[in-house]
Amino acid sequence: MGKLRSALIALLALSVLPHCLAAQENAKKDNKKPGTTLKVQVTLSETEGEKKVASLPYTFFLKTSEQPSSTPSWAKVRIGSRIPVYVGKDGGMQYIDVGTNIDARGFVLDDGRFEINLDLERSWVEGDVLVPTEKPFNSPADPNAGHFKEPIIRQFRNEQTFTMRDGQTMQSTQAADPLSGRVITATVTINVVK
Repeated sequence: MGKLRSALIALLALSVLPHCLAAQENAKKDNKKPGTTLKVQVTLSETEGEKKVASLPYTFFLKTSEQPSSTPSWAKVRIGSRIPVYVGKDGGMQYIDVGTNIDARGFVLDDGRFEINLDLERSWVEGDVLVPTEKPFNSPADPNAGHFKEPIIRQFRNEQTFTMRDGQTMQSTQAADPLSGRVITATVTINVVK
């Protein structure tokens, strides 16, 4: 009788154990905080001296995660054009992407703060440079004959990590192009999506 009772208790324990483990696993999943969604606005302002040349706003949503338990995916923004560039008689034309690229990801920190990783890249076409090509036979006396106008492609890149609170706006970067004197200012605003 004692062996039968011990066998029934063991069988009962084995049948209840998986349910207890599943309940503990579900409790762990329920305790995990969901990531916060942020609305991020990045504005690139461009000035030459006192003259404002451009103000380019970009708005996107960013899903954050708790650090260091998981790594969030990157939110990416791409906008621009493909510019033809002459690469020589045998190479013909090559197209180069020109525009704005933004990559961002965020982490939830303590005290309602967020760590934002932001990679910015902005390029633009400015002016033309005459590139000599082979002059056609019997060409007129035009000094520009046999030349191809090549665009100048300017570029700004910035990678940084900073800490912000909900509703905060900060100027993250200001940089001047050494050749043109154009100043680019990057301003970032974040808001928690409720």
